[in-house]
Amino acid sequence: MTGDTHPSRRRALVTGASLGIGEAFARRLAADGWDLVLVARDATRLDALATELTGRHGGDAETIAADLSTEDGCATVERRLADGPPVDLLVNNAGISLNTSFVRSPVADEARLVRLNVLAVLRLTHAALGPMIERGQGAVINVSSVAGFGVPMPGSTYSASKAWVTNFSESIGQSVAPLGVRVMALCPGYTRTGIHERVGIDMSRLPAWAWLRADDVVAEGLRDLHKGKFVSVPDWKYKVAVAGLRYAPKRLLRGFRRDTRGAVDRRRG
Repeated sequence: MTGDTHPSRRRALVTGASLGIGEAFARRLAADGWDLVLVARDATRLDALATELTGRHGGDAETIAADLSTEDGCATVERRLADGPPVDLLVNNAGISLNTSFVRSPVADEARLVRLNVLAVLRLTHAALGPMIERGQGAVINVSSVAGFGVPMPGSTYSASKAWVTNFSESIGQSVAPLGVRVMALCPGYTRTGIHERVGIDMSRLPAWAWLRADDVVAEGLRDLHKGKFVSVPDWKYKVAVAGLRYAPKRLLRGFRRDTRGAVDRRRG
């Protein structure tokens, strides 16, 4: 769906926009007066969200139904970033986790995780930065995770993929900042997005106080982007957790792991 264009308005492209943190970004940016390009696999959900947001806030909301773990899906969004009306903010939010240890997981599933969590972030960031650098303005937020600062779920490749996203974003952010362009990794802790339920990850052992709200993650991320930070960790408790993951003795940390999505069960397979 596309509404009336507003050339003077800022435009953001958000991937994984139909649910969770991506949807929270879309809602917050629309309320703040941004035009939107919404990307996700589910065309029906995207169109419904676009209709709702344009009806509530005005502006323009394009939709692109694309699976960014595929060549065609990624290429479609790359073309939009390179050739369409300028995008002032790219939010790379699309990502997946697996409810299986690496040694039990089909390699095709692991490859899909890497294509979506890593390769799509690299490709879309690259596609967005060229036009932004040419204009001397623009920003990219790559949604990473606190998990990327350590190994909180042994056997899972999710944290490894997010470690790459954080390091990549900080490195590229430092290189393009003098050119008027910002790149930041947004690293939330456990956030209620529905992703765990969709892939069958049992998070019942995690206490209620550990959960963040997607709206709060987005608000703090946008504040930190405005401040010029290269890495944003929302909420004080996860700032403390990151310090622990970075500096506490590894043996001590092993006793506090409650995320078992990568655990190996000898009775299986």
